[in-house]
Amino acid sequence: MARDRRRLLAWLLTGLVLALVLALYDADRTGMSEHSAAPCPDSALRCPGATPPAGPAPSAAPSSAPPSADPSASAGPSPSASAPASGTPSPGTGTSPGPGGPCSSPGACGFPDSRTTGPRIALERHDTGDMSVKTDGMVIKGWDIRGSLDVYANDVTVIDSRITSTNWWGINLRPGFSGLRVLHTTITAVPGKGPDNGGVDYAVSNMGGSSIEVGWCDVSVFGNALSMGQGEIHDNYVHDIVPFRNQGGEWQHTDAVISGGGNKGRLTIRHNTLLNPVDVHQGASAAVGLFADTGNVSSVVVDANWLAGGAYALYGGGPGATGIQVTDNVFSAEYHPNAGAYGLVAAWNEGGAGNVWRGNRTADGRPVVPGPTS
Repeated sequence: MARDRRRLLAWLLTGLVLALVLALYDADRTGMSEHSAAPCPDSALRCPGATPPAGPAPSAAPSSAPPSADPSASAGPSPSASAPASGTPSPGTGTSPGPGGPCSSPGACGFPDSRTTGPRIALERHDTGDMSVKTDGMVIKGWDIRGSLDVYANDVTVIDSRITSTNWWGINLRPGFSGLRVLHTTITAVPGKGPDNGGVDYAVSNMGGSSIEVGWCDVSVFGNALSMGQGEIHDNYVHDIVPFRNQGGEWQHTDAVISGGGNKGRLTIRHNTLLNPVDVHQGASAAVGLFADTGNVSSVVVDANWLAGGAYALYGGGPGATGIQVTDNVFSAEYHPNAGAYGLVAAWNEGGAGNVWRGNRTADGRPVVPGPTS
């Protein structure tokens, strides 16, 4: 009988060990599945190993066809200076693009669009109105906000949310505060309901003296959508800017990204789709506007973006601009034959210390070379 009891005890212990092993295996498999389902870590500036958006596979083009402006080619050599170009450059306009091409839309060519930006989770409605955020380290996640956020705190994160504003801004960082991050968020407004004679001015505004991060956001309606002198602006989709007459009765100038100069830190604008469809007679300025309104423009990187619209698609900072790197951008003719109503680029200071112009091209692969500043 003692032997039977020992045998029974052995079987029981074996069963417990087997159950424990199976439980650990199932937990490990579940953990792996949940990890792989996450599109991108909340803390990541870049999403390692991210799969590019679906689009047509590149096909082999005949040798006479212009090279594709696929952004994956940005790490390679820039287009040959012998590539054909049409039109004659005029002061500040750059080289004229040719008709259409293999990179005729941003999403098909790996640039951000509505599929790759905005919230990744279901949202809960919050009728906050115009809300002041005053708690350091606050995280706003999964909110569908009817109102705006005025940030008087450090290290605030807005992620996987939506903001529909009728205020001057969608999100504003006040002077003296730092560390704002706005990620995977839709920021829009109600046309005609804003305080600036019905208009709305800034989707994200950095009034602070330090860098902020805006990434993977879907931004529309606001006149000067992303407004800051320093920060990390990456992987965003800015589109459908709505023109309006401001309180002075003039057409408000519109820009997908705008910097007024005099910045102390670096501004990096990388891998965004920046569209300004506004008619030039209704205030269109630029897709990227680097203006010396409050001081000289310095330390700006404009890299691997899709740019279209404005009076000029890019304003390069003017005569006093230094440390401006404009590399591997695609200038699209979707609104104007020369990307902007008057041309591709203006106010580029070729002789400025540290200024670099390299690898920029039209959507059909032709090199963009700034003309002389008049």
